[in-house]
Amino acid sequence: MKLYISGIAGTGMGPLALMARAAGHEVCGSDLAKGAIYEELVEAGCEVYIGEQDGGFLREKLAEGVDWFAYTSALPEGHAELALAKEAGVKCTKRDDLTAYLVSELGLKMVAVAGTHGKTTTTAMIVWASLKLGLPVSYIVGTTLGFAPSGAYHSGDKYFVYEADEYDRNFLKFHPWVAVLPAVSYDHPDIYPSEEDYLAAFEQFKGQSEKVITEAAPGVEVQLAGAARRHDAGLAAAAVIEMLKEEGKWSDRGGADGSAGGNTRGDAEDNAEGGAYENSDITEVMNDFPGVGRRFERVADGAYSDYAHHPEEIEATIEVAREEAERLGKKGVVVIYEPHQNARQYKVREGYREAFTGVDKIFWLPTYLTREDPNLPVLTPEELAGGLVNEEIVELAEMSRGLKIRIKEYLEQGYLVLLMTAGPADAWFRLLLEEEN
Repeated sequence: MKLYISGIAGTGMGPLALMARAAGHEVCGSDLAKGAIYEELVEAGCEVYIGEQDGGFLREKLAEGVDWFAYTSALPEGHAELALAKEAGVKCTKRDDLTAYLVSELGLKMVAVAGTHGKTTTTAMIVWASLKLGLPVSYIVGTTLGFAPSGAYHSGDKYFVYEADEYDRNFLKFHPWVAVLPAVSYDHPDIYPSEEDYLAAFEQFKGQSEKVITEAAPGVEVQLAGAARRHDAGLAAAAVIEMLKEEGKWSDRGGADGSAGGNTRGDAEDNAEGGAYENSDITEVMNDFPGVGRRFERVADGAYSDYAHHPEEIEATIEVAREEAERLGKKGVVVIYEPHQNARQYKVREGYREAFTGVDKIFWLPTYLTREDPNLPVLTPEELAGGLVNEEIVELAEMSRGLKIRIKEYLEQGYLVLLMTAGPADAWFRLLLEEEN
């Protein structure tokens, strides 16, 4: 099948493209910029056009034949590519339909990791442990992984580990074999108008799932530091691995019966030897987890970037940062915070009050605006930061040369600097740390 994916280079659609390509489909697509998954896509043999999505590249591909047009939820309804695909009579869907199709086509049992916080880390940990232990697992993770591609399929796989996003009600498309829920608290007010509506969606998701995991499996103890500890990700991931072990249906990949198996992951994915294993081995593998991009990611000495943009997530991440600062002998923690989405700020602003407790300095950036209600006044940084119990350490800032100088001074003085953002501040921060002057 020939697939065209609009928005292909980002962490939402890119991993799906990689899995589809690995499953034998022809995959091409377009994006405005070289997103996080771009290099992986090119390496996998996907044709990717970067530039204005005016329909020119899609028109070329339509002439060659396109069976399915999949697009990111960020694509507006009147987008040139979407309009052209519909006009050509091509099947057009968002990512959930294509994902569900692949799972059904390949006969995979879905392990869907959902929740407000912790789902990326939990999903990545399950993938990490599965690869290390030789389990027959395909997967899609919404970030970059240092130890493997962001999405994969191998002939003979039996399970599919998926980061199931609740945004746009994406996760309600699926009926998983196992649902994993590390943490749930109200978010995405642009999709869910009330907390009751949000929680009802998760109840529906649990009702659609054969099994649900919200805590550790009996007999599996995992004690982790760093990003993986924030939302009991290690406990939930270990529970899934224990469940896969008990299934005992992966012998053809070098599994429970000790057979050699006929399929390997390859050196890049650091595959472990197959064979029977005990709970202690699960713990050992979990504690070797290297982390993932944008989840308390060490960008430079003393500098970390994290995706946190919800008060509960911020509080948990700061706790990890303080522990890391103490372990490294740092003077303290300096935070740069970029709020995400004005509509969200109206719902979460009260939660900021004590979320930043224990840090030494906060640089508060303007809100990154996406998918906004034009009739909703934009809350100012003063309004958002004004209610903090430690308001006196807040400094309103912009992504400027002046802030770059301040950040470098704090790093030189021996502070741990933590950026928390779901927006463009991450790229700015990385560039700052690469500059010599």
